[in-house]
Amino acid sequence: MLEKYQGGCQCGALRYEVTGELGKPSICHCRMCQKAFGSFAAPLVPVPIQNFRWTRGTPSEFRSSAIVARGYCKDCGTPMYMLDDGGPNIELAMGTFDQAEKLGPLDHQSGVESRVPWCNDLDSLPSQKTTDYHTPEEMMRLKSLQHPDHDTEVWPPR
Repeated sequence: MLEKYQGGCQCGALRYEVTGELGKPSICHCRMCQKAFGSFAAPLVPVPIQNFRWTRGTPSEFRSSAIVARGYCKDCGTPMYMLDDGGPNIELAMGTFDQAEKLGPLDHQSGVESRVPWCNDLDSLPSQKTTDYHTPEEMMRLKSLQHPDHDTEVWPPR
């Protein structure tokens, strides 16, 4: 039986499904990925285009170079993918998968010429859970308004 994966943007306007094997996940440090994700790197996983389909919505695109389109949600701004013109794969943002924890571990890093120097020290930083710095009352106010990590018949709810 073929593996199935689902995912989508933060607001739920975009949803997708992947059927079959995924490629090797990686993190890209190139300057275009940094800007596209608003972060120090972009975690991506390649998926053969024929194994991918949108189940809700149509993404907006920005051409970040002459040969690359980057898809995002026009409603909430979530970066969704990178697509090389004529390439066999769509590179999906790992955080958009409903069960991103099943995608790792990362296989390699690319674009390292633009890697920010402090990125190598992330594992040595102290770690905290959200409940370590928010009271139970504050946690109740932090109720998420984003789409849940599973498909829904309708979103937003009526």
